[in-house]
Amino acid sequence: MSETMVKQSPFIELITSQPVVFDGAMGTVLYERGVFVNTCYDAVCLSRPDLVLEVHRSYVDAGARVIETNTFGANPVKLREHGLSEKLEEINRTAVTLAKEAAGDKAFTAGSVGPCLRPRQPWNPARADELFEAFAEQMRVLVDAGVDLLALETFCHLDELALACQAAGVFDVPLLASFTVGESGETIFGVPAARGVALLDTDANVDMIGLNCGTGPAPLFDVLESVIHLSPKPFVVMPNAGAPKEVDGRMMYMTSPEYFTSYARKYIHLGARGVGGCCGTTASHIAHMAKALNSLPAVPKRVDIRPYKERDVVVKVTPMAEKSKLAAGLAAGRMVTSVELLPPKSCDLSGILAKARFCLDHGVDAINIPDGPRASARVSPMITAIEIERQVGIETVLHYCCRDRNLIGMQSDLLGGNMAGLRNLLIITGDPPKLGDYPEATGVFDVDAIGLTRVAASLNHGYDVGGTAVNPPTSLLLGVGANPCAVCPETEMDRYARKIAAGAEFAITQPVFDPDALFRFLDEAERRGCRIPVIAGIWPLVSYKNAEFMRNEVPGVTVPDSVLARMGEARTKEDGIKTGIDIACDVRDAVADRVAGFQVSAPFGRVELALAVLGGGG
Repeated sequence: MSETMVKQSPFIELITSQPVVFDGAMGTVLYERGVFVNTCYDAVCLSRPDLVLEVHRSYVDAGARVIETNTFGANPVKLREHGLSEKLEEINRTAVTLAKEAAGDKAFTAGSVGPCLRPRQPWNPARADELFEAFAEQMRVLVDAGVDLLALETFCHLDELALACQAAGVFDVPLLASFTVGESGETIFGVPAARGVALLDTDANVDMIGLNCGTGPAPLFDVLESVIHLSPKPFVVMPNAGAPKEVDGRMMYMTSPEYFTSYARKYIHLGARGVGGCCGTTASHIAHMAKALNSLPAVPKRVDIRPYKERDVVVKVTPMAEKSKLAAGLAAGRMVTSVELLPPKSCDLSGILAKARFCLDHGVDAINIPDGPRASARVSPMITAIEIERQVGIETVLHYCCRDRNLIGMQSDLLGGNMAGLRNLLIITGDPPKLGDYPEATGVFDVDAIGLTRVAASLNHGYDVGGTAVNPPTSLLLGVGANPCAVCPETEMDRYARKIAAGAEFAITQPVFDPDALFRFLDEAERRGCRIPVIAGIWPLVSYKNAEFMRNEVPGVTVPDSVLARMGEARTKEDGIKTGIDIACDVRDAVADRVAGFQVSAPFGRVELALAVLGGGG
């Protein structure tokens, strides 16, 4: 993730301090007012400037704080299709003049820049120079004419969006970069929204990340919920007014302003800093939305956690090796082992207690307790961990995710868990509720795993987030997750480094099926000086179907073709289980010299399979 804003300006100060209302559609309103669909809508700035000015003023009167210029297609490539290449500067300058006149001192002016390529037009790297110059030429006119920020919007090709961001990098105005996804949460080329956010998060030219067009308010809420925790940059959300319907030969958007506004409020509660409208929205939508949002408290959804400073509170900080038996083993360089067991979905703990006792009898160091895996509801993992330690006598590693509790609740849990004797913590961001059994539930995500690690480290050093002294401090061993097979390795490594800087003392990886991927991750971590003990996650597959599920349904897990093929050779259920154990043992042996231990999952609760991988049973 990026740490700070690239540029500072009055607009950046505004959007980071309170929610900002953007305007709605331009093309929709021009069409409704008689502009033919085959017209170059950007050129209407020249042919009907009064009409464009009237639309802008309607949005300002509705309460919009950002007015976008009518220049979405006013780049050399698109204008050439209308035979208007020579009008580029005149169209863009006039558009800025009209927007600024309407905005006055009530709103900021954003220079709208759309893609050069059509939505389904293939990306051709050979055209990169041409497109770069096209973007640069349009942006230069917009900035020279006095826009307050640039707004890249409705991009389907992430490669083209990255190119436009690069072209915008030379201009000293804030940059909003937006891309478009459908109801599936993917671009029309099947690229998930998370990848687009990761691209923009690491782009130093980008100040704000946007999701616009493509779908209506409800699906875009699901997308936002799944990605907003991936970047600290302000998010701006501008959905369509639902799906269009044909009425008397015209495509009409039927979503009411009230319905649209209900989701605008949800975006802000989720953490978005800007909301507006795309296709089908009008001044009525923006007016309802602005009125509702003006009543909301301007409180940032995600909390900035300051790192602890040794001088702040004088306490006796517990050294890592003294925090727990697991910590002592990691500090001494001893190979540690753990088995992952899921809390039950009923109130009966007898089954998991028996399995934990079986693991203890076979020499396992700790039991890993996931926190709402795949957004499912189970017995509290903290209660489960406390009972395992109390009744069985084996240490636990409590997974703790940021999804379900606000910052106050999380601090209370950490203090309470420490008081109850829990010492080993694995901090994770958590799967969004959409992935689980309760898709209508909302995630909290006040902080992500980096922020919560910093919270826990602060508690270990004697104060809470509010600066209140905590004496004696907690003695929590802080672990974090790592994904050697992340879709965006650079982003994953950046996050890993920030977790360590926040106070992480060890890491547990996602299940590893490709040793080479783990080696690449560890090599890069070593190159960056990110040196903490790493425990390798191991998952013994039980069938080809299980392998397919892990490959396609479990976020962050990559099952190589070779592993899938090997599982596919098993002809019986028993052969599948044996093959899965053999694969897991091969991975274990391959990585043993590079890791501090193993966390082995017990698929479907079968601890004997995990122990077979650890060499303790089967």
